[in-house]
Amino acid sequence: MFRKRGSSGFTLVELLVVIAIIGVLVGLLLPAVQAAREAARRMSCSNNFKQIGLAIHNYHSAYNSLPIHGGGTGMDPATANWFDDTVRTSQSELSFLVGLLPFIEAQALWEQISNPMNNDLQGNIPPAATAPLPFPAMGPVPGYSVIGAMDLSSDYIPWRTEIQAFRCPSDPGSGLPGWGRTNYAASMGDSNFPTLTHGPLNNQLTTTGTQGSNRAINHRAGARGFFTVRQRMRFRDILDGLSNTIAAGEIATDLGDRDNRTMPATGGGQATTCNHAMSITMLPIAARAGARDWIDPLRPQFWRDTTPIGGAAFGRGYRWANKAPCFSMVNTILPPNSECVLGGTGIDSDGIVPPSSRHQGGVHVLMGDGAIKFITDSIEAGNSSASPVAESPAIGGPYCNGAAPGSRSPYGLWGSLGSRASKEVIQEEF
Repeated sequence: MFRKRGSSGFTLVELLVVIAIIGVLVGLLLPAVQAAREAARRMSCSNNFKQIGLAIHNYHSAYNSLPIHGGGTGMDPATANWFDDTVRTSQSELSFLVGLLPFIEAQALWEQISNPMNNDLQGNIPPAATAPLPFPAMGPVPGYSVIGAMDLSSDYIPWRTEIQAFRCPSDPGSGLPGWGRTNYAASMGDSNFPTLTHGPLNNQLTTTGTQGSNRAINHRAGARGFFTVRQRMRFRDILDGLSNTIAAGEIATDLGDRDNRTMPATGGGQATTCNHAMSITMLPIAARAGARDWIDPLRPQFWRDTTPIGGAAFGRGYRWANKAPCFSMVNTILPPNSECVLGGTGIDSDGIVPPSSRHQGGVHVLMGDGAIKFITDSIEAGNSSASPVAESPAIGGPYCNGAAPGSRSPYGLWGSLGSRASKEVIQEEF
């Protein structure tokens, strides 16, 4: 007589218990996995930045100077202003990243830029009657506006090329309206004046008239960073020490969501009595934007729908080859991940352009000695309502009442790290 064997399968209750346990384990492990992925992306970002630092040092070894932020071919004689678009020269509008290409194993792209190019994005050679091609050596202005009926500079292949060495893996931004995005930008120090596109070229007063002279004078007084626009800099100029001076900072690229870190508010106010200084950025503080009711109180990281912002071409990091403040500059006035504000309505307006990132709690910065530091958003930043260093009111007007040239930065440790030769002693760990 045989005994009937019982069923060996799972009961419904047992199956539900197993599923529940697996769900709990996944819930516990998922944040750890995400954190591990972000840690890997952050390390990759740091490595990219480190390569840029090595490229800067190799460039200096080769040429005994830093790459000029605002370099390239000079002003087109047919244009009236430095900031006018043209395809005949690059108008000295190229960022420091262009000169670094041969030093980051991008020699092929550098060869395209440093030689004339006679074809567009589709490989066509347009008739001479329709476009003033070939493009010259060092390319056209990496611009954003239409010349005649054609957006000619957008047909220039190198300016539309995405370079992975200039991208942070944590930044999801991609594609249009950005051309070739970058997440790394040159440090202009603790003033908004060095962001002026028509500042001095190699210490020459290049603008004309009283207003132009005052702009250039204030530019000189406030140009305290590792880089300064259109001026050749060397390691010997960094008197505070390479390890104490920020050379470049990380920036997040814009995603089209009115993020106040990545899409600048425009028209912050250019005080004409101050000869191109501006009421919002000469007195540079988020409270100024808040006083204008620009920041959404329910979403403090975003602008209100009514806030005047730049168009689609104004996004942070959208043009790696263009030296404009939105694209490839940072300053150490407001702390990292603060809002970005331009004084005027043009892409070349001076303004407050803090570093920003998609990492949690801070940004990477590249020090002059090549070290990569992670700076938290809570770094000591002094008096954010103070005016930056500028020339005397007699030259600049009533809004230009900042500290005298050579003064310590009013922006605390953060500002001190941005200035290159003010003899600030860095006593804190950062």
